[in-house]
Amino acid sequence: MDNKTIAAISTAQGEGGIGIIRVSGENSIKICDGIFKAVSGKSLDDMKGYTAALGHVYKKDEKVDEVIATVFREPHSYTGENIVEISCHGGIFITREILRIIIEAGAYPAEAGEFTKRAFLNGKIDLTEAEAVIDIISAKSKNAARAAILAKDGALWRKIENIKNKLVTTAAHFSAWVDYPEEDIEEVSKENLKTIFNECMFEFNKLLATYDLGQTVKEGIDTVIAGKPNTGKSTLMNLISGKARSIVTDIPGTTRDIVEETVNVGEVTLRLSDTAGMRDTDDTVEKIGVDIAKSRIKNCGLVLAVFDAGRELDDDDKQLIENVEDTPVIAVINKSDLDKKLDVSYIKSRIDKVVYISAKTGEGYDDLRACIEKIAGTENFNPSEGILANERQRTAVLNAKKALQEANEALDIGMTFDAVNVNIEEAIENILELTGERVSEVVVDNVFHNFCVGK
Repeated sequence: MDNKTIAAISTAQGEGGIGIIRVSGENSIKICDGIFKAVSGKSLDDMKGYTAALGHVYKKDEKVDEVIATVFREPHSYTGENIVEISCHGGIFITREILRIIIEAGAYPAEAGEFTKRAFLNGKIDLTEAEAVIDIISAKSKNAARAAILAKDGALWRKIENIKNKLVTTAAHFSAWVDYPEEDIEEVSKENLKTIFNECMFEFNKLLATYDLGQTVKEGIDTVIAGKPNTGKSTLMNLISGKARSIVTDIPGTTRDIVEETVNVGEVTLRLSDTAGMRDTDDTVEKIGVDIAKSRIKNCGLVLAVFDAGRELDDDDKQLIENVEDTPVIAVINKSDLDKKLDVSYIKSRIDKVVYISAKTGEGYDDLRACIEKIAGTENFNPSEGILANERQRTAVLNAKKALQEANEALDIGMTFDAVNVNIEEAIENILELTGERVSEVVVDNVFHNFCVGK
């Protein structure tokens, strides 16, 4: 690994109470000693790890800012290297100026995710824990943050480690069998092997089952609010988002384009879209909006189909019901505070999940929230058992499972144990790729490509 000393601003770029510049590498303490003078007169090189000093950053003889310098000694630091973090007053100019001074003193600008990449390469974390760091930063909900934090603490690693240990132990027994074929090694029998393979595949299946729910929690659900004009779609959009995002009037066809917002409803993140009222129309612009709405419905993950409780069911309502038949849908009976004229029994015969709400007053919102959580499957979400957070992890598990399936098939058709062992080794290789214990540089670079600079 390149052991050059790197530096970057680790806090958000903009005005704030505090800004942090992180410096990591063999010469980090020496470089920072050259630009920092402690009030106590003590040098950073004389300080122990996990200690801090108040002082000033200087550009030659010019005092730039009053700062606190914190020293972390290898290997007990985030990257496993010597680190100095300089906490200065927040602000675009000051943080950039101090970073520029540190680089002029001999550090190199850090690449995206390079601090966490060094933590991985120095054995401080495995690749699943490194990926969890970016998930923590980008978490949009409590559940997403909780899942990422547990992954960072090794929830997925522990699950995978248990499976890996079983397969590595089995491979070791095979090696003993190859060296001493005349010995009766109990572990190397068709019955024992199939038991182990089936146990591991069961655990793989449990992990694979977490992927879709994990993506829902992490990325949110692409959700469309649909209905004919004046059913209260825009009012519902404003209620859920907590602010006026859509124009609300009594004039049919007010919403012509897609209005979008990312919101949290309970423990679920929705990528919410308010669409044009769905009806037959001769208005060219409105018709384009209706066509876009129909297209969004076909490709979304959830539809909130809005119906007006105060109006009788008509052909536009029935057409909406037909349009959402192949999509997860909640029928939202709006204006529940008015006299009911709607034929709800017809809606219930076509849509399983029905809630009553007054988007204007907020009555019934808790029922809608509970229904969304139920349809999203987050009611029993338990990331402490380990979940697959991305496609790279999912692919590695799928490939490992496939190798064990082939091992089982090889046993069934009577192939030699040598051939079966090839499949076991392949499964182990895929697990090692998942954790990063044996992974190509291209994969590692790809993992850290999406990190922000300074993390």
